Amino acid sequence: MDRNHLQHRLHLHQQHQQLQQHSTIDVDVSDRSPQWSVQETKEFLMIRAELDQSFMETKRNKQLWEVVSNRMKERGYNRSTEQCKCKWKNLVTRYKGCETMDQEAMKEQFPFYTELQTIFTARMQRMLWAEVEGGSRKKAAHLSSEEEEENEGDKGMSRKKKKRKVVGGSASRSVMNNLKEILEDFMRQQMQIEAQWLEAYEARENKRRLKELEWRQAMEVLENERIMMNHRWREREEQRRIREEARAEKRDALITSLLNKLRREEM
Repeated sequence: MDRNHLQHRLHLHQQHQQLQQHSTIDVDVSDRSPQWSVQETKEFLMIRAELDQSFMETKRNKQLWEVVSNRMKERGYNRSTEQCKCKWKNLVTRYKGCETMDQEAMKEQFPFYTELQTIFTARMQRMLWAEVEGGSRKKAAHLSSEEEEENEGDKGMSRKKKKRKVVGGSASRSVMNNLKEILEDFMRQQMQIEAQWLEAYEARENKRRLKELEWRQAMEVLENERIMMNHRWREREEQRRIREEARAEKRDALITSLLNKLRREEM
């Protein structure tokens, strides 16, 4: 009885291990996802561009990635939120790595550079407009507060008008200064990127010129060797011709002397 019970428990344990193996295999297979195609990536970037402002306005963007995933499903692409999020991070990393490349190499290495550049350019424009609008709202708030003070009485009206002008002018100058700083920072970044690109381009150009010079020198060495071999061959051919002519002259002289000798003997 105990033996049958042990056999039954062993059989149940083996079945449980088999079920675990099958479930592990199913999980591994289900986790595999096909690679992103070019068209799918472009559709994904279009959706991400439409929601970029929402991503910038909120810190917890899990729901936004769910919206991206749902829109991808509406377009026929079954991608989870984590897959979309990882894809975006990879694209941004590759975009930042292409900033020092030239135009042709950039298109070969990363065909989605234009789409991401459009997204980040639009983001920068929104930030600039936000700064301008924020300064305008501050200016309007100062003006409204000054108008309320003017309605309280006529005493000191000239002084309040002067104060309003000063506050309005300082707010306008503050907005312009902030905008100027942002633009200067943006231009510095662009100039830095261009300088890095130019430096990389000059390094590649110098490397190419060096290789071309080495190739030309190697070709010149081979050409000189060919000319020298041709010259030596011509010298050998000339020496062989001279030897052949000398042997022919000796042979002709010997034949002539033999014929003369035979003629003298006949006479």
